[in-house]
Amino acid sequence: MTDAANLQDLAVRYLAGWNETDPAARRALVADLWAEDGRYTDPLVAAEGRDAIDATLGAVQQQFPGLVFSLLGPVDAHHGIARFGWELGPAGGEALVVGFDVLVADADGRISQVLGFLDQVPAAG
Repeated sequence: MTDAANLQDLAVRYLAGWNETDPAARRALVADLWAEDGRYTDPLVAAEGRDAIDATLGAVQQQFPGLVFSLLGPVDAHHGIARFGWELGPAGGEALVVGFDVLVADADGRISQVLGFLDQVPAAG
């Protein structure tokens, strides 16, 4: 469950969770993708557990309405760990935020941890 192809798919589905604007559908994705005690950490937030992760996704969607996350290039994966670049911006437009994440999958193929890094963020205005 944690070979490179499965981790590529997991990363794509993980970003789909960030893009899901329907709260019930987003919650279902979180339940499907994340381990019960999964952890998400980036420079702006630390969330532990599915409820906190779901709340984080919803808060980002409120902060950046209408913008979408896109995967940048292939996922680099080994031993249940994947790293990948992503961008956030209008569909087909220039990215406002660019970063990369390191995703760790558990033995069941669920996300146990994501460590996020921000490479480009909008200037404070």
